[in-house]
Amino acid sequence: MDFTSNKRPESMARINTPELAQAFIDEAVEAMRAQVGDGKVLLALSGGVDSSVVAALLIKAIGKQLVCVHVNHGLMRKGESEQVIDVFRNQMGAELIYVDAVDRFLDLLAGEADPEAKRHIIGEEFIKVFAEEATKLDGIKFLGQGTIYPDILESEAGVKAHHNVGGLPEELDFELVEPVKLLFKDEVRVVGEALGLPTNMVYRQPFPGPGLGVRCTGAITRDRLEALREADAIVREEIDAAGLDIWQYFCVVPDYRATGVRDGKRAFEWPCIIRCINTVDVMTAEVPELDWALLKRMTSRILDEVPGICRVCYELSPKPIATVEWE
Repeated sequence: MDFTSNKRPESMARINTPELAQAFIDEAVEAMRAQVGDGKVLLALSGGVDSSVVAALLIKAIGKQLVCVHVNHGLMRKGESEQVIDVFRNQMGAELIYVDAVDRFLDLLAGEADPEAKRHIIGEEFIKVFAEEATKLDGIKFLGQGTIYPDILESEAGVKAHHNVGGLPEELDFELVEPVKLLFKDEVRVVGEALGLPTNMVYRQPFPGPGLGVRCTGAITRDRLEALREADAIVREEIDAAGLDIWQYFCVVPDYRATGVRDGKRAFEWPCIIRCINTVDVMTAEVPELDWALLKRMTSRILDEVPGICRVCYELSPKPIATVEWE
């Protein structure tokens, strides 16, 4: 397999078994060792499946020559940063730099209600934080990225650029290491399983780049963001426990309030919207019919366990007209 090419060979077999995954891992490890030599690789590790699989491959190939940077911007789902640290630093022995940038991001986002402005702030600040960490390190010659084949295809079609970390300062002149760039998402997951990554990391749901920032609609406040994080964790826990095969499920907590009654007193708190979709290509999406008992259980837990939420709704809007995310 030619790891320098951006063209997937037509003869390449789909990686759908542990045996094929192991054969790919062996080949990728050999190629990365040849490319990197005794150099160091820097990798932005979000905890998503693509960057996680690349990190696991690089650890296997070059060990401590890999430096991972995990930036916590305060918009992660509950427990995600902790899992990244546990899996990669504690279990796999990775050289992992954890950057607590929660205040930095949330202070910049304070008062900003426009969705596109929020996305711009989050993306631009992430690049700044990552670049700052990169300049602190000596001997970094390579940049690891979780580029996958659909990214390349979309880039060639003019849909989007495929480099996951774009806009880095010119003085950070890194050579790219992209071991899974000829794989499709389902193949990346099979490789991740073969590498021993946790199932809930390998099969992590799609998560927008701005994180919970586009599910805490309007101007983000810390208390509403925390309510969203807790409600989202309950929904994910209950649907996982029910064993349902749903493509994506999450919560939205919008920036307006509704009247309720709590402990005999008026409550003026937020609604929580549960969003579930099934899709093949994300161009269209349908809403699954959930069991009534499951909906009631999620509602009861959110209202009982999450301060600040007084209503729970289940969204029925398909795509089109509605997009998957609210912002």
